[in-house]
Amino acid sequence: MSFSRQTVRPDALRVNANLFQTDLSRWVLLAVIVTLIAAFFIFDLQYYLTLETLKAQQAAIDTYRSNHPVLAVVIYALIYIVVTGLSLPGATILTLAGGAVFGLLWGTLIVSFASTIGATLAFLSARFLFRDAVESRFGDRLNVINKGMDRDGALYLFTLRLVPVFPFFVINLVMGLTSLKTQTFYWVSQLGMLAGTVVYVNAGTQLGKLESLSGILSPGLIGSFALLGIFPLLANKVVEAIKANKVYAQWIKPARFDNNIVVIGAGSGGLVTAYIAAAVKAKVTLVEKHKMGGDCLNTGCVPSKALIRSARLLAQMRRCADFGIKKADAKVNFADVMNRVQSVIKTVEPHDSVQRYTDLGVEVIEGDAEIISPWEVQVKTGGESRIITTRSIVIAAGARPFVPPIPGIEDIDYLTSDTVWDLRELPKRLVVLGGGPIGCELAQSFARLGSKVTQVEMLPRLLIREDAEVSEAVMAKFRLEGINVLVGHTAKGFIVENGEKILLAEHDGKEQRIPFDQVLVAIGRVANTQGYGLEQLGVEISTSRTVETNDFQQTNYPNIFACGDVSGPFQFTHVAAHQAWYAAVNALFGSFIKFRTDYSAIPWATFTDPEVARVGLNEQDALAKGIAYEVSTYHLDDLDRAIADGVAHGLVKVLTAPGKDRILGVTIVGEQAGELIAEFVLAMKHNIGLNKLLGTIHIYPTLSEANKYAAGVWKRNHASKGLLWCVARYHDWRRG
Repeated sequence: MSFSRQTVRPDALRVNANLFQTDLSRWVLLAVIVTLIAAFFIFDLQYYLTLETLKAQQAAIDTYRSNHPVLAVVIYALIYIVVTGLSLPGATILTLAGGAVFGLLWGTLIVSFASTIGATLAFLSARFLFRDAVESRFGDRLNVINKGMDRDGALYLFTLRLVPVFPFFVINLVMGLTSLKTQTFYWVSQLGMLAGTVVYVNAGTQLGKLESLSGILSPGLIGSFALLGIFPLLANKVVEAIKANKVYAQWIKPARFDNNIVVIGAGSGGLVTAYIAAAVKAKVTLVEKHKMGGDCLNTGCVPSKALIRSARLLAQMRRCADFGIKKADAKVNFADVMNRVQSVIKTVEPHDSVQRYTDLGVEVIEGDAEIISPWEVQVKTGGESRIITTRSIVIAAGARPFVPPIPGIEDIDYLTSDTVWDLRELPKRLVVLGGGPIGCELAQSFARLGSKVTQVEMLPRLLIREDAEVSEAVMAKFRLEGINVLVGHTAKGFIVENGEKILLAEHDGKEQRIPFDQVLVAIGRVANTQGYGLEQLGVEISTSRTVETNDFQQTNYPNIFACGDVSGPFQFTHVAAHQAWYAAVNALFGSFIKFRTDYSAIPWATFTDPEVARVGLNEQDALAKGIAYEVSTYHLDDLDRAIADGVAHGLVKVLTAPGKDRILGVTIVGEQAGELIAEFVLAMKHNIGLNKLLGTIHIYPTLSEANKYAAGVWKRNHASKGLLWCVARYHDWRRG
């Protein structure tokens, strides 16, 4: 059965009431603004804001100002605020009037405050009226702009204010759609508009000599303003250079370099960095102290998927009766299974080998690297040592399993995702600590191979980053397969009693004793940031214990970059490769052009059964970020191919902007979810909406049709009832 729903929060009535009040306020404000603007043009009020009218009325205005000095200031300021606040034409004439009536000093002071207050009102009006609508339609792209505004918004605004070729009313309205703080907008606007204000107010003091507005700004003066506008950008570059010189101050830069890049670490991030550098004919050295291919090849993606495949085959054979086969026998030799895992690694190994990268033009050194200066890497191989000078360094040192300081853990010979591959005897009773992707994948695999598995997770459910219904689907399957899933249990210690290993766990304030033969610790990974010189250089480390990088993968040393697990924020092989492109290109060509790393459509998958794949937002993320959304869900029990394959369970869940087909995020649970998600990744990356997915031909019968049917759910939910009524009447008429 397929269906679509919209999320209803517990406080939905109150939220809807608030939204109604907000929308009503918006319409009232918009009506007032439109009425005032219409009145301005209907009653031809712009007549009073022309140079000719101002010159003709100057004597009368001067007389009124002499008789009522304070009131004249108040009236003038209010008129100025209204004109700028409503973005009406005439601010230039009013500025001239300020100089003509109040003189250079007082005119500048009054205009400066009145224009800034009016601009801020226009800014706030645009934000109140249109920002939510713009965010709902262009949320992802606006997020990128807002990150830039949070970082350099004051600089951008100051630059725009200094250049009079940019209409100020447009700046006011556009800035209101961004995340720029109101107080920042105010003080930067007042400061940035001051130079132009002085020029126009001063021109107003010579009103009698002015023949036209074009006479105020000469080409030379416009050029001067343009140079002023460029100045903040140049100043920002100077500030960056000063910061760089400060961080480099204690180091001596070599006169020449052996290399363009030295890459530390030959995992996914390091290999891709080296590949790209060699492809563009840069001199690159890749240093790896352990094994080529890093965690992914040797202890992560490749071996775990090989193990999952063997375990999956066993699970399928146990279901033979579901496919009309009476009996299918299988005898499991765990050592043979693990030997197959190693065989798969050996088969894939040449893709990441020293020979392959040497043939590509990369100098590969198997040894220990230490960064001894921003431009020098010392490499030790055996008893020999060598110093390589390089323009740039890319850190791709990866991560390792995190082992918590649980009392007694050092006494029980624990396993991690690095060491579990050395097993050749299947644990009879296995405890898996952790309910994340690694813990879930290995827990299910070992259970299918014959271990009695207990999975312990301190949080209330497995796969906590996914929506609750997704976690429930995985936990239900685990329990069906005999896994003892213990959520809300905190590991407190390990003991050995009478030769038996026991985990002491706490649940609802009570102690539980869980006996086991082996324990697998899978509660996360921590970046490798020590042992190769970062401490000595003072390379900054983030609060999440990764190497701190900016949007260009740069560390606080502009020529030292980091990518992959060592830098975060995502610890996935494909993200490491993605970041590596930016690290390599920015390291090689950053003096001329730099590229910000694009995280707009990052997918990932957990290869349990059912598989879980996601790209973009899910419901809990959207709620946490306050992003409005709609949900369209298609259940795979309705899909012909899933029924034929005996895998008719799971869902495709799509989040879209309210009333739009723009995709905010997708979660897929079910057979080959990791493959099916690719279509949505492409759609999000290139802003393809559900309407176009619905119009794309999908082969029948395939699992990928589920994506099209999910789009169809959205379409049915947004069909125009009025249009359908009209079409029905048309068909009635055609029948006579």
